[in-house]
Amino acid sequence: MVCYFMDWLTQDVFKLALAKKAVELVKSGMVIGLGTGGTSLVIEELGKLIGEGKLKDIVAVGANYHSRLLAKQFGLRTVDLNDVDNIDIVFDGVDEVDFNKNLLKGGEAAHTVQKVVYSMANVCIILAEHTKVVHRLGSKFPVAVEVLPLATSPVSRRLIALGGVPEIRSALRKDGPVITDLGNMIIDVSFPNGIQNPAELEKNINVIPGVVDNGIVSGVATSVLVAVRDGGHVNVMNLEEFVEVVLGWRYATSTL
Repeated sequence: MVCYFMDWLTQDVFKLALAKKAVELVKSGMVIGLGTGGTSLVIEELGKLIGEGKLKDIVAVGANYHSRLLAKQFGLRTVDLNDVDNIDIVFDGVDEVDFNKNLLKGGEAAHTVQKVVYSMANVCIILAEHTKVVHRLGSKFPVAVEVLPLATSPVSRRLIALGGVPEIRSALRKDGPVITDLGNMIIDVSFPNGIQNPAELEKNINVIPGVVDNGIVSGVATSVLVAVRDGGHVNVMNLEEFVEVVLGWRYATSTL
């Protein structure tokens, strides 16, 4: 039990450091896009700044019901996607991110709407603990594919043809499958050798009839902020800096 508690405590420390760094980019009057999962602390930090009068006239666009509800709880004015023409900046967490800023989303089953939010944003900031940075996407997480309920079997066959191992995602606290906010089902697709070409696979999955969208996001992230432990502190750096440090360390150890 202590180990689990420490794991969650460490994650919260990373997420808080990322959230504090993220809100430094927000200015009064902005329209903010909010993702899921790790962005909950961003919402909380924004709420504090609004309450202190340091930010005002902030409008929030949430990617799912939970983020919209949380934003309201912390005093942010929320609107729907149809109510705005564009979004100034969007913050989101990630399941995995590779060295080229390709993302893997879908753990929260909200990636379809998140990708619409990304498409409307001038700036897309991704927040990641260092464990989420991978050399190749698909190393730890499957690709989440949102599918029309009546098309799960034909879609699964096409996913197998692409080299994937599909499995319908089951709910944890109810019998049956996970149902998204849009009323669809999620097929989690593992790729045993990882994802060789994220942009190509993203397109190939999305052209399958019955697929709504999948959790690969290529060519969208403006910046990726990575939280890493530095002694007794947590340091937040850009992905490029983190990769340089990681690759430099690997090179140094390989020559010892």
